[in-house]
Amino acid sequence: MMQVNVTRTTNPKVKPDPATVPFGVAFTDHMFIMEYEEGQGWQNARIVPFDNIALNPGALVFHYGAEVFEGLKAYRKPDGSVQMFRPEENFKRMNNSAERLCLPQFDVADAVEYLKKYVEVEKDWVPDQYGTSLYLRPFMFGTNADLALHGITKATFMVISCVVGSYYKSGLAPVDMLIEMEDVRAVRGGTGYAKCGGNYAAATRAGEKAAAKGYSQVVWVDGVERKYVEEGGGMNLMFVWDGKLVTPELNGSILPGVTRKSILELAKSWGMETVERKITVEELMEGCKNGSVQEAFCCGTAAVVTPIGGFVLNDEKVVVNNNEIGAATQKIYDELTGVQWGLKEDKFGWTVKVD
Repeated sequence: MMQVNVTRTTNPKVKPDPATVPFGVAFTDHMFIMEYEEGQGWQNARIVPFDNIALNPGALVFHYGAEVFEGLKAYRKPDGSVQMFRPEENFKRMNNSAERLCLPQFDVADAVEYLKKYVEVEKDWVPDQYGTSLYLRPFMFGTNADLALHGITKATFMVISCVVGSYYKSGLAPVDMLIEMEDVRAVRGGTGYAKCGGNYAAATRAGEKAAAKGYSQVVWVDGVERKYVEEGGGMNLMFVWDGKLVTPELNGSILPGVTRKSILELAKSWGMETVERKITVEELMEGCKNGSVQEAFCCGTAAVVTPIGGFVLNDEKVVVNNNEIGAATQKIYDELTGVQWGLKEDKFGWTVKVD
């Protein structure tokens, strides 16, 4: 692990009210940076005041999308200490994403320590209201300044962060989701399992179409047979189906979510049967009609869980659990957020103490 040089800002920002701050805009005072060069490895790890960065206009990231990122959070516990939730899982996934895009990888244990050091510097920014947190955004991009398509020999890794409020301003209310049958998010053999910006850019059109029709998110179907449900917006999908916790299997086009993994582990610890399999649009719609789909929700870092009240396919709508949040969905949300904010015992060793 490299030594991390710290240069603190001389012009600290005014901290926002976490109860009203929009997501992703209230950036903190500092950022972490280190650079990679083939033959020399990672070097010059530092924490510096948050500022603009200068890049050559020919940098590969601008032209070929050579970029990956992660998202996780730091939480303030009732005793005032700060902890993170499963950062090693995020960095393992980031390495997998980097390998897919031919970006350099890093030592996961070192990356966790760098992140801990960064959060230590920014710990005063971690809010103390329940439901609020410090959102951490590690990202990496290729910086070779040429337009040839080739392997990446130069890259930059950075971490920035922002204060975020409670995702649900008015409670954990179910949402309706539009099943998207035209655009696809990703295909097997592509970058679906990688967390890269191109996946999200390609998803924007369908999301805007759904929003214009009054729906919260879209349900993505597979890009090959166009019949299996895969993800919900930018999150993983889960169902309580005949008493079992069922979720689409990871097939190369679905992002292996850290929250998804945590929920599966949590449900198994309760003795709940978990199933990862292919789920067709047809059987989902029928399951909602006949009541075998008892609950449905999306899961991810930002919201933890988002209960689903209904699905819309073309002009047909089906309702889940009378458009009410289910007991299992609520229990999962309460348990995970309880561990994250230090209100419940961490029986799994998921949290990493910062100070």
